[in-house]
Amino acid sequence: MITIIWIGLILFAIWFVYFFAKDIWLHRNELENASWIKTGVIGFVVNFFDVLGIGAFAPQTVLLKYTKQTPDRLIPGTMNVANTIPVLIQAIIFIKIIEVEPTTLLVMFITATIGATIGAGIVSKLSENKIRLTMSIALLITAGFMFAKNMHFIQGQGNAIGLDGSKLVIAAVVNFFLGAMMTVGVGLYAPCMAIVFLLGLSPQVAFPIMMGSCAFLMPPASYKFIKAGAYHRKAALGMALPSIVAVLIAAFIVKSLPLDTLRWVVLVIVVYTSLNMLYSVVKKQAALV
Repeated sequence: MITIIWIGLILFAIWFVYFFAKDIWLHRNELENASWIKTGVIGFVVNFFDVLGIGAFAPQTVLLKYTKQTPDRLIPGTMNVANTIPVLIQAIIFIKIIEVEPTTLLVMFITATIGATIGAGIVSKLSENKIRLTMSIALLITAGFMFAKNMHFIQGQGNAIGLDGSKLVIAAVVNFFLGAMMTVGVGLYAPCMAIVFLLGLSPQVAFPIMMGSCAFLMPPASYKFIKAGAYHRKAALGMALPSIVAVLIAAFIVKSLPLDTLRWVVLVIVVYTSLNMLYSVVKKQAALV
């Protein structure tokens, strides 16, 4: 079963690369304004630290907003599209290293994918102000999980490598909603880790479940964003290519770094960005009254 999942990831990667490349090629003469250097650095940095446990979506939202590489309305789609290939590579590398009960993996992957597919269809049609409000809430939720992780509130003491019965149903339902929330910028890693720990799974199995869920949900979600044109093509491409190199370096060469201080810095910036987006929403609404 694990081998089948692994092959599925490779096929997903090939399919997504084809579809993404085709869309870029068809619009090659009308790519939006963005800096190849800035987007490249953003993609490299966030995916390098994503492999090491920082997470990508929250810092990427901050960097895209303050470097003005894409309109706020297109940030969710741009992040999903840009990070799909590096996340697939991460999953392909790590999914076979840690033993997890195959049925648990499959159920978690399927429910997250369904949630993301539905979520992407909704998010791609939202107005800029609604996107800002949604992302502000998403960032605050992410900050909450980051704080809990930094304070070691999220810890696992179980030793199970799989779930069944009611626990598997609970995990499936939660992962469905986490998949949907991924499309608005709430990273799946921290909340998925929390539910894994709460249900008694071993801390070691959290990584393949988190990584695999994202790897399976992101291609169909990103397909929706690409099909709707609800992403910034140049920024997504600019981030995606260096991200591949970053993942390989972090996974095979660096492997680990002392990141405690960086986690707190990212947390503070994420909260500030969330409040700033919320202020923009309130200000625009006040102007309309």
